[in-house]
Amino acid sequence: MSNTVYLVTGANRGIGLGLVITLAARPNTIVFAGARDPNAQSLKDLAAKHSNVHPIKFVANDPSNNAAAIAEIKKSAGQLDVIIANAGIAKSYGPLAKTPLEEYKEHWEVNTLGTVVLYQAAHELLLASPTGAPIFTYISTGAGSLARYMPMQNSPYGSSKAAANFLVKALDAENPSLIALAISPGWVATDMGNMGAVANGLPEAPVTIEDSVGGILSRIDGATKEKSSGRFWNFKATFGGNPWDIETEEVPW
Repeated sequence: MSNTVYLVTGANRGIGLGLVITLAARPNTIVFAGARDPNAQSLKDLAAKHSNVHPIKFVANDPSNNAAAIAEIKKSAGQLDVIIANAGIAKSYGPLAKTPLEEYKEHWEVNTLGTVVLYQAAHELLLASPTGAPIFTYISTGAGSLARYMPMQNSPYGSSKAAANFLVKALDAENPSLIALAISPGWVATDMGNMGAVANGLPEAPVTIEDSVGGILSRIDGATKEKSSGRFWNFKATFGGNPWDIETEEVPW
């Protein structure tokens, strides 16, 4: 059986690291773990344990870096089958009227333009995947839904994710073979997620990394153009009755 080659960005901690850990344990899998610091101890330890894990330098919204990362993947593995675009930031909470413009710029540059830069660098190799059905997954957020607005006072983050969701629809429409999907990972107990939880009066975010990763991969595994692409998936339907719970398998755009 041939290998499936993954690129996971934002892979040195949180959801990204959880995805790499899970994928690394699968047979016939090669995982490129993209991180601003590929020498992070978490990735060094994982690569020492799993020979199929390859940390690479990845900087969101850096065209020359992204091109170099994809070139390294092509040279090393010869193919790229699945991209999980997980790198992102969420670090500003407060009312729109008092949020500095620089916060909007930084969130849009990383979360939105970073997605464009990554796809532009990777599309030729990704679309040449021998599977014939390459996958581009954007790790979005329920806070990016317009139809199901969450009053969390994080407009730089939510707006940047909503804009990137549009890009997923564009990728689906423009590429007959590409499976492009957005996935809300839930409100996850990562450094980033817990910061948001504290800002909203909670001690920590309610979803574990393990639960989120399992849900994300359940959407990617077996995804098809017909049933999966161009859609905004929930990591799983949640029924806790809280404002942040989304009770449906899909998140409304």
